[in-house]
Amino acid sequence: MSRPLIAVVALSLTAAGLAVPAVSAAADPSSCSAVSTTWAAQSSPHAAPEGLLNAYSDTGRGWTGADSTYSVPLPGGRTAWVFSDTFLGPVNPDGSRPTTTPFINNSFVIQQGTKLKTVTGGTATSPTALVPPPANGWYWFGAAQTSHAGRDLDVVALRFEKTGTGQWDWRWASNYLARFDSTTYKLKSLTPIPSGANVQSSGWLLRDSGYTYVYGVEDLGASKYQHVARVRGDDLTAKPWEYWTGSGWSADETASARVLQGVANEHSVTRWSDGYLLVTHDTNELFSKRVVGYFSCSPTGPWVKPVELYQTPETGGNIITYNSHDHPDLRRGTSLLVSYNVNSLVSDELYGDVSIYRPRFVSVTLAAAG
Repeated sequence: MSRPLIAVVALSLTAAGLAVPAVSAAADPSSCSAVSTTWAAQSSPHAAPEGLLNAYSDTGRGWTGADSTYSVPLPGGRTAWVFSDTFLGPVNPDGSRPTTTPFINNSFVIQQGTKLKTVTGGTATSPTALVPPPANGWYWFGAAQTSHAGRDLDVVALRFEKTGTGQWDWRWASNYLARFDSTTYKLKSLTPIPSGANVQSSGWLLRDSGYTYVYGVEDLGASKYQHVARVRGDDLTAKPWEYWTGSGWSADETASARVLQGVANEHSVTRWSDGYLLVTHDTNELFSKRVVGYFSCSPTGPWVKPVELYQTPETGGNIITYNSHDHPDLRRGTSLLVSYNVNSLVSDELYGDVSIYRPRFVSVTLAAAG
């Protein structure tokens, strides 16, 4: 499994105490109640749609587990669940997977009410990833949104490539936008997007005030830093990108500033109160179980007043949790819907127990403390 290997590398470097540059000091945020309020969190695990996805996985008729777990509302009341590394069926009666079960690097699960269906490339008897792997690597999916009045489903795809024959001989290479027809789910185009500043631009996409804000991560293994770019409109390939420098916007990709240290490769930035809320796994800690929220009056930060939203109970032994984020279109009232991924550092465990490698969902209510 590739995902646990990334976690092992990154967290091992942290444990080794690798020195990295710090984030530049940011100015005090402007006044807004999202920041001036002291928030307290109450969390309830096993929120919907966790049970629905688990039941579908148990049937062994398609998707049986994956990570990334982005959700995008589609026309007609559908939801596209966007996944990276994916196991497909069947599932044995004892809840294990055959060692011959298909494993692909990206997939969709389409939800219509309580009905789910798996979408992959290839054929039913020989499924492949939705974006076929290049000869020397693969694509992992990140944040996604619709464009062109909902006709297209756009997914940021990270291209990784092999650099040798060894287990660790691979690296992130570049960012792409994979565009799918939102009705047929067929791949329409695969377009390079900016990749020149060592930022994986797949963390989150936020539409706000006529722009799409692109949240990326500068992943140094030991440390991860959030960066912010933006594009006018909803098409990441149609207009020039601008990059947040810490004090303004620049057309120079290399001027992009580090905004926050300790974010996960996948996180979320959403409107909250009269400001913004960032939800992420805490990557400042080794094998962290902490899901944290930060607040800002601006979509570019600075992110302040962190509050612990949840501690993942699965974390421990060989089991790791990672890449938590909100699903703003699936919130119920003022409660967040936060998902996170669960994996094992021992791949045999994923074949022995299908229930490990599934997303978990938590309902989080934020209220003013006191």
